[in-house]
Amino acid sequence: MSSWLRPTTADIGLRSFAASFERLFEETSYGMQNYLIDSDSAQQIGSLVHHSSVWNVSVPLHEEMNSILLVKWLEEVLYQDEVERKWMVESTVRIQNHETAIHLEAHVLWVSSESIKKEVEIKAVTRQDLIIMEVKEYEEVPSQWPEVPSFEGPGWFCDVVFDI
Repeated sequence: MSSWLRPTTADIGLRSFAASFERLFEETSYGMQNYLIDSDSAQQIGSLVHHSSVWNVSVPLHEEMNSILLVKWLEEVLYQDEVERKWMVESTVRIQNHETAIHLEAHVLWVSSESIKKEVEIKAVTRQDLIIMEVKEYEEVPSQWPEVPSFEGPGWFCDVVFDI
């Protein structure tokens, strides 16, 4: 596990850490889903029929493109569950810069959301306290929360807050 719930004033926060930029997107979406799913459903996922798809999101190139891409990716995962009824089980993310946009392509394994029970509902992925940063070798990201470890680079980390 590379994602940890962290306290916020009203909603729920998540901090994730990964060795690569792409893996950070995977770990953060898994952390979000682990918060949503009930424990019985989580144990049954392996026995369900798995399907595969490719999910895509893009944002224009600009100063905050990495953080906005993360928000759009997490919103896509929520949309696929709530509207398309596809619960993501596993993903392999690839991110590329194009002339005018940054593009995320994810090869996804999913199961029917009809088979999943959730404990909570996320209304929105917010930009409140949103951070996505590369951590250089030997650089440490301290944690102010006892339930979240500190990290040492190299790697990437993010903080994201969900409106529940």
